[in-house]
Amino acid sequence: MNGRLKAAGGAVGGGLLVAGTTSDAGKSVVTAGICRWLVRQGVRVAPFKAQNMSLNSFVTREGAEIGRAQAMQAAAARVEPTALMNPVLLKPGSDRSSQVVLLGKPVGELSARGYFGGTSQGKTQYAGRREQLLGTVTDCLQELRRTHDAVICEGAGSPAEINLRRTDIVNMGLARAARIPAVVVGDIDRGGVFASFFGTTALLSKEDQALVAGYLVNKFRGDVTLLEPGLAMLRGLTGRQTLGVLPFAHGLGIDEEDGLRVSLRGAVRESVVAPPHGADVLRVAVCAVPLMSNFTDVDALAAEPGVVVRFVDRPEELADADLVVLPGTRGTVRALAWLRERGLADAITRRAAEGRPVLGICGGFQMLGERIEDEVESRAGVVDGLGLLPVRVRFAAEKTLARPAGEALGEPVEGYEIHHGVAEVTGGEEAFISDDQGRSLDGCRVGSVWGTHWHGSLESDGFRRAFLRRVAADAGRAFVPAPDTRFGVLREEQLDRLGDLIEEHADTGALLRLIEEGVPEGLPFVPPGAP
Repeated sequence: MNGRLKAAGGAVGGGLLVAGTTSDAGKSVVTAGICRWLVRQGVRVAPFKAQNMSLNSFVTREGAEIGRAQAMQAAAARVEPTALMNPVLLKPGSDRSSQVVLLGKPVGELSARGYFGGTSQGKTQYAGRREQLLGTVTDCLQELRRTHDAVICEGAGSPAEINLRRTDIVNMGLARAARIPAVVVGDIDRGGVFASFFGTTALLSKEDQALVAGYLVNKFRGDVTLLEPGLAMLRGLTGRQTLGVLPFAHGLGIDEEDGLRVSLRGAVRESVVAPPHGADVLRVAVCAVPLMSNFTDVDALAAEPGVVVRFVDRPEELADADLVVLPGTRGTVRALAWLRERGLADAITRRAAEGRPVLGICGGFQMLGERIEDEVESRAGVVDGLGLLPVRVRFAAEKTLARPAGEALGEPVEGYEIHHGVAEVTGGEEAFISDDQGRSLDGCRVGSVWGTHWHGSLESDGFRRAFLRRVAADAGRAFVPAPDTRFGVLREEQLDRLGDLIEEHADTGALLRLIEEGVPEGLPFVPPGAP
C-alpha cells in the first residue's frame, strides 16, 4: 500500500464503487469479498452503501438501523457497523411506498413517485431533496475515508437505469461526487454478460463512463479459457479490461438484501454434509408472509446438522413440520390477513391446540397475540390476532431500535429489536427472555407457542440448542442438537471464502491500483452514451 491510501493524520483514504449490470448480480458478496481480502492484507477498510432498499436490516451498537448487507460487510472488514455505512435505508411497506430511514432513524413514509420525483412538482421537490441526501451520503463517505485506508462502496440495481440517473445518489451520482472509480459486476450464470457489460457502459454519459474502470464476471462455470476470446473482444469494444472471473461457488449465501434464501443451510450441507446428530431430523416450516423481513433469523437453525428449513405458503405444508416459524414483517396486519386468506391461520391454531411448537419473531410474535391496535403501519385500527398468546400490541409512532441481552432457557442470549409495535404481556407460563434476576425482558410462552420481538436470538449457540431440545421433545422427535455448532464460526468461514474468491480469481493488483490511485486516465468513450 502506498502512502496516499493511508487515512491516518486526516488524509483521505482510497475508494472503489462496486456496481452491477443488474440487481442480484453479486455486488453485495463481491463488496464483502474485497473487504475481507483487504483486511487480511492489513488494510483498514470499511463498507458503504449510500442508499439501500431492503426489508432485512440490523441495529448498530449506537441504536441505528442499517441494511443487513452492510452489517455483514462490516463483519467481513472486521469493523463495528455504524450508520455511516448506510446513511439512507428504504424499507418497502407496499409496492409503491417505503419507510425512509436516514442515518439510522426513520423519518417518514414516501411513495416511490414522491421520492424519485415523478411529477413536475415532485421533480422540483426532489431536486432539493436529492442535493440534501447527496450531501449527507458524501459527508458520510468522506468521514469513512478519513478514518480508514479504503472504503468499498456498493451500488444499487444498475448504474444504467437511465430513467433514474438524475436522482441517483448511490451509483454513478455517488462516484461522480466522490471521484472514485467503479467496477461493474455481471452474473454470467444468467446469460448475456457481454451484452450487459457493453450496454451498461454505452448507456452512461461521457462523464460517467470516465469513471468505469473495468468489469468482474461473477458465477462462471467451466473452463475460463473458453471465455477469454470474449473478454478480449469486450476490451476491444470498450477499452476496459475484465479484472477477474469469479467461479460459481455453492453455498455462498450471506446476509444480502432481499433474496429469499436460507443462506447457511446450503453452505453447511454442501461443505460439511453433516448428518443428524441424533436419530431424527427436525423439520422447520417458515411462513413466507408478505413483506417478510429479517428472515435471516432462521439461518442459525439451518446451520444445525439435521435441521431442515423451508419456506411455505400453503397449510398442507405445515403438516409434517416439527416447528412452524412466523417471521418478521413490515406489514403485520397485512400478513395476518394473508395467513387467514390462505388457511394458514387455522392450521397454526390447530397446531397450538395439539401442543405442536410454533415460534413468532417480531411481527410474527405480534400476530400470535390477542389483538393489534395499529394506527401507524397499516392504520387499520383494532384487529384481532390469532389469540395464541396473552399479548396486546399497540403500534407506536416511535420505532424501537435496540441491541438487548438477557437469558432464556438458562442460557445467555443476545438479539436486536426493530419494531413499532409495543407488546403488553398479560399472562403466559414464562417470559421468553429474562434478565439475570429472572425478571421478564421480552416475549412469552404458552404451552408450545413462543413469541419474542428479538431478532437474532437463535444465533446464541447455547440458547439455540436448548430451544431445539424443547422443540424436539414437544414434537416427539429423537433429534439431538450437535454440541459443537458455532454459528459465528460458520459465518466467519463464509466471509473467508468470499475473500478467497477475490484473492484467487481477481486481478488484485489492478484493484489495489484503482483504490490507491483513483480513476485511470484515458478511458475511451463508448457511444452512444446517455440520451
